[in-house]
Amino acid sequence: MIEGRNFIGGSWVPARSGATFTRVNPAEPADLIGTFPASGAEDVTAAVDGLAHAAAEWAETAPERRAAILEAAAAQLESHGPQLIAELVREEGKTRAEAAMEVSRTPSNLRFYAAEATRACGVTLPTAGADLVYTLREPVGIVGAITPWNFPLNIPSRKLGPALAVGDPVLFKPSELTPLMGQRLVEALLAGGLPPGVIALVQGDGVAGAAVTADQRVAAITFTGSTGVGRAIHTQVGPHRRAQLEMGGKNPVIVAEDADPERAAALIAKGAFGLSGQACTGTSRVIVTSANHDAVVDALIARAGAMKVGPGAEPGIDMGALASAAQFEKFRSYLQAGIAEGATLRCGGEAVTPGGEPGGYFVRPAVFTEARAGMRIVDEEVFGPMVAVQRAVDLDEAIELANATEFGLSAAIVTDDLAVAQRFSRRSKTGLVKINQPTTGMAMNAPFGGYKASSGGTFKEQAGASMMEFYLNEKTVYLTSGTPRTGTS
Repeated sequence: MIEGRNFIGGSWVPARSGATFTRVNPAEPADLIGTFPASGAEDVTAAVDGLAHAAAEWAETAPERRAAILEAAAAQLESHGPQLIAELVREEGKTRAEAAMEVSRTPSNLRFYAAEATRACGVTLPTAGADLVYTLREPVGIVGAITPWNFPLNIPSRKLGPALAVGDPVLFKPSELTPLMGQRLVEALLAGGLPPGVIALVQGDGVAGAAVTADQRVAAITFTGSTGVGRAIHTQVGPHRRAQLEMGGKNPVIVAEDADPERAAALIAKGAFGLSGQACTGTSRVIVTSANHDAVVDALIARAGAMKVGPGAEPGIDMGALASAAQFEKFRSYLQAGIAEGATLRCGGEAVTPGGEPGGYFVRPAVFTEARAGMRIVDEEVFGPMVAVQRAVDLDEAIELANATEFGLSAAIVTDDLAVAQRFSRRSKTGLVKINQPTTGMAMNAPFGGYKASSGGTFKEQAGASMMEFYLNEKTVYLTSGTPRTGTS
């Protein structure tokens, strides 16, 4: 069993109150992973105190040195790959294949941002006369990173990596569902040579997260999580600090009339049921024109029914456990809401007891048909392995239904018609558009972010022109040389 700690002021310490919380294996809740600090505002204040002390020196550290540290941290993660895969499966509930993908992606992220350390440069601007006008780009200051549990290594590395690359110290608050993965990432950074004063780890729930946002010395908050929490952060940060918010999704797949039903069902199942449906980009709605509706639904039901559900550590498992008892109950509540509001449950939804042994948070993937706008399963983010199928008369109505949501993260279409694909990509009100691909799965070097209630609408995450700008301030310098002296030579 792990006895976790906060990392504050260069030392591993318990919460100042002495309070702790426990984390259990969602596939086997009797398996206690460890105890971790239940941090409060006093822990966050101490963490910010330490980071503020180290900020100036880290900002002046040569970019080549910062890059080398991130490279070394990536190597540390790779050297512990098998251990991290096993721990990620145990803590979050993923399958081994899903965990292996995340563990391999995280070092690549750190190396990608290491390369950005030497690119944080300004520009020289043309001006009249002999004056010089140029820009400087400087670290924004302390960055607060509040991250979710569904990708507890990958997402934090996309926040800590760029911040550290350009010289920002980081206050890291991982989800209370995956505290061990948060600790392991900080351990790898320290083993890679990161100065201890530059990183702080504060474990705990929303109490600790709210304290991170409330401290006015935290210059920027980068957050991934629910839309409700993101909106609260945006209000608290105000106009003089920065917020990067990646929030919820209600991601549709449109199946065009020309699409092959089996191909469509395969893409839908991967996006909807992979990662146990617990991805912000996961497929939640399927919109099919009448001509293809029944064939697509039949193919999707067959795939959902064939999925092997069980502990992610076992071979041959297609879908692991939901991450917690709360996630399990949330899924069940949406299942009942779908039935009560008149949708037709075509398959799945029941709890699963692998091997006949109760205890884990396992469910069968669910498919609803006859879903309509106004139903909770159509309008709200379920964050579980459930899809609501809607029927459309034609492509125009399908696109209207796809856009009829407050969210706008990811959307996909299945079609062999290039004109249809282009029409969809232009009209989709989402930040990510996938053509003949699942709504999940993003390139490491591509911008990530949504429209509407899925994003803060400012700085993109992961890559792109605005990604590094979030972590940097820019100042413009006007330089005129001193007045030439006159007199004898």
